[in-house]
Amino acid sequence: MEKIIVTGGTTLAGSVKISGAKNAVLPVIAASLLANAESTLMEIP
Repeated sequence: MEKIIVTGGTTLAGSVKISGAKNAVLPVIAASLLANAESTLMEIP
């Protein structure tokens, strides 16, 4: 699995378009539950 390491005090913000199979959505749902901000998941198989 690829990872990105961010250093510094800048807050990250934005949107990410993720493509994948139905089995790939479970980690995305788990990550959205851990986020401090609102997450919107669309077109989940």
